[in-house]
Amino acid sequence: MEDRSVGSSVGGAASFVAVRKIPHGEPCHSNSAEVVAGSAAWLGKGLSCVCVQKRDSDASTFFDLTLAQEECLERLQRRIDVPYDSSITEHQDALRALWNAAFPEEELRGLISEQWKEMGWQGKDPSTDFRGGGFISLENFLYFSRNFPKSFQDLLWKREGDRSAWEYPFAVAGVNITFMLIQMLDLETVKPRTLVGATFLKFLEENESAFDLLYCITFVLMDRQWLSMRASYMDFNTVMKSTRSQLEKELLVEDITRLEDLPSYKLLSS
Repeated sequence: MEDRSVGSSVGGAASFVAVRKIPHGEPCHSNSAEVVAGSAAWLGKGLSCVCVQKRDSDASTFFDLTLAQEECLERLQRRIDVPYDSSITEHQDALRALWNAAFPEEELRGLISEQWKEMGWQGKDPSTDFRGGGFISLENFLYFSRNFPKSFQDLLWKREGDRSAWEYPFAVAGVNITFMLIQMLDLETVKPRTLVGATFLKFLEENESAFDLLYCITFVLMDRQWLSMRASYMDFNTVMKSTRSQLEKELLVEDITRLEDLPSYKLLSS
């Protein structure tokens, strides 16, 4: 499997991209949506550093899988291994579809455009931000927008709650969630080395879209944690750690038989 670790240690110099909070009633993709970029890319530095931690106790532990689970894992791993390639028509079309889902009333002027910053990408070319999540992170976005459009739009526009003066960028946060889930679920090994990873494969066996669905659950859970912690952009790593911890707890509840039974699933709105 491809090495996808892009993190750095917590506590180092913070590099960031932060999106200014939009006054109530003002379109967030107007000129007032000010994007501030740090000296280096947030993705793979400040944001992603919570996603690459390993537990020593997991190193020598493997969980056996059924044949069906092995096949499901292999299919998911093939998806994970696909990098975003801006020269592939399918990938270009998927990126356009994401824009249309986010801003259906605004025409995209090009796949490389300053408009992308309105969604929370670091620059005018979103493909540079996909290195931590690959094409599957774009597929996750599209699944979210198509299956839970209200929640997708609520998070994009930061419609709910008492928001920070400096909010997390929606798009970059989404790519980081994909990357975090890949690490948390130990999806790049032949067999999972964690109980939460082995548990997830039971859900995947029953639902081929389990990873995409868990992505949606994680995104709304992260935003709920963000609001409850009254977080600002410098707190993103702390919020992601808290989100991961809560998600692991929910996945390991004994009587949970499908992802729709997770308590945080109730946060989603179609």
